[in-house]
Amino acid sequence: MDAAEAALPERVTPDLLALEARWASLAAYGVAAALLADVLPIGEAVNASAIGNDVMRVAERLEAELGPEQAMFASGCQAEWNEMPIPGPPVTIGIDGGYVRSWTDRPANFEVIVGKSVPEEGPVRRFGFGTGHDEKPKRRLHELLVSQGIAMNQEVTSMSDGGDSVRDLQLYMRPNADHVLDYFHIAMRITVLQQMARGLPPPLSTAAPAIIEVLESVRRYLWHGNFRRALSLVEDLDDGLELLDDPSPEVRKLRRHLGEFSGYITNNAGFIPNYAERRRYGEAVSTAFVESTVNQVIAKRFAKKQQMQWTPRGVHLLMQLRTRVLDGILDSDFKRWRNERRSPPNEAKMAA
Repeated sequence: MDAAEAALPERVTPDLLALEARWASLAAYGVAAALLADVLPIGEAVNASAIGNDVMRVAERLEAELGPEQAMFASGCQAEWNEMPIPGPPVTIGIDGGYVRSWTDRPANFEVIVGKSVPEEGPVRRFGFGTGHDEKPKRRLHELLVSQGIAMNQEVTSMSDGGDSVRDLQLYMRPNADHVLDYFHIAMRITVLQQMARGLPPPLSTAAPAIIEVLESVRRYLWHGNFRRALSLVEDLDDGLELLDDPSPEVRKLRRHLGEFSGYITNNAGFIPNYAERRRYGEAVSTAFVESTVNQVIAKRFAKKQQMQWTPRGVHLLMQLRTRVLDGILDSDFKRWRNERRSPPNEAKMAA
């Protein structure tokens, strides 16, 4: 019996499983079933429900092969690190989040994390996992870097929106990792604050231009990495609004968002570099390159024009297949499973 068949004991050949996994990761289960019935002589043997069960089992086997989670993966003393080969060119990792319709808590959504690892040399790799569901996010990212040939002493720049769900993942990824808060998310938050200022009712509307200019100064200070001065301006602005008697709902809303923005910058202060300097040296300042990955991995399969609701487990497992299909490496998993069938006889022959 084939190793893949042993792990997936239903009456489905490995070749058909590979097709199901590929097509179901790219299109709805019903579409994949119709396509299989149209191009293969299988009649009505395969339906959407059967394909869903099959691909979940394939994804579960991939998950079972993932090693145990660790707090961090660096090991060895400084002397051992000094003897390591000269590392390759740097790699940039972008991490972003997206939302999927929930089946268990309708009509709410739940968050999933998606990322892309882009080395200067070598293949690009995508990854994704369900927030709160995945028990091995650090292991998952570590193995992805290993698959790209990224050494432990290689320079890594990790960029994210600074959310709580990814901060811990970033910090223990690599000893030589540089963690950068995505400037795009900073700029968008400031833009929202400026729009709120424009919507202030009279007579405070006359002060709106001054408030907008202060927020523009906050943007400039953050662009040059001076988060302390930026936070000071935000605090002064909030103090001024606090002095108003009987503030309007618009003012209370603006103050609430100023407080949230201040907390956001404070929590991610260690991830705020001099973006202007990074730009001068041609280094990334935002996760714009990950936006297409969010669309590829999440939106096209789980959100856009899709009415289906999902469980965290279902999305997490299907994302493992989808990212591997997009990276072009799922076929190698099935080839490896076939080769595992031949290993035991060879080992027995060598032992004899």
